[in-house]
Amino acid sequence: MPPLPPPTCVPPSDLLTFPPSLIPLFTPYLPTPPSPSHPLPFLTLTFATSLDSALSLGPGLRTVLSGPASKAMTHFLRSRHAAILIGVNTTLADDPSLNCRLPSPSGTHTHPRPIILDPRARWRPTPDAKVLALARAGHGLAPFVLVAEGTAVDAGVRDVVEGHGGRYIAVAVGEGGRFAWRNVLGVLQGEGLESVMVEGGGEEVVDAVVLTVAPTWVERGRAAARVEGGRWIPLGEDVVLCGRLKKD
Repeated sequence: MPPLPPPTCVPPSDLLTFPPSLIPLFTPYLPTPPSPSHPLPFLTLTFATSLDSALSLGPGLRTVLSGPASKAMTHFLRSRHAAILIGVNTTLADDPSLNCRLPSPSGTHTHPRPIILDPRARWRPTPDAKVLALARAGHGLAPFVLVAEGTAVDAGVRDVVEGHGGRYIAVAVGEGGRFAWRNVLGVLQGEGLESVMVEGGGEEVVDAVVLTVAPTWVERGRAAARVEGGRWIPLGEDVVLCGRLKKD
């Protein structure tokens, strides 16, 4: 495989815009450098949920809940983190890009390093996987795939990932073959990644939370109804949504 090109801005047709006026709202929750009292990477938990607390239409089903504005917010957060972490189930269901699609004034781009938790090496990517195709084009980075110690990784699959600049990294697991978050963060710290944006999990070591609540009900495996003309009204530390349901 030829050498990968240097990171560049993503194609103009894929770019998103995040208004600078909104940045101060999120600044207090952005990563801070490690310190003696907090040596592990800064961990930001982000996810989108429907009004009835559903994360997807069903196990393994790709589901888009976020609207355009919150999608741009997500990419702003990606631009401020060294890595973005997801589980293998999301990888298998979504074939995600895991790059940053905000414009860069300098003409180059710093993308987060994708991290995939795959203890049993279930992901078997080909060069057509989005995250690898973007890395090959210089529009993203190849992933670090974390597998459980002792897990055999197919040589051909390993070659595909490493040929794009990614790596497989063995991590100790606890009972039930599950990763311990402190082990995962310790490994990432060793790789020089000082901040991680993660979807779901890791509550015991989370430093900041950014939650998107989509005005949608998910029912029987489908997005059943979305609120029209919604208004979010803050009441103390709660937010109340008022609106009318859009009928099919």
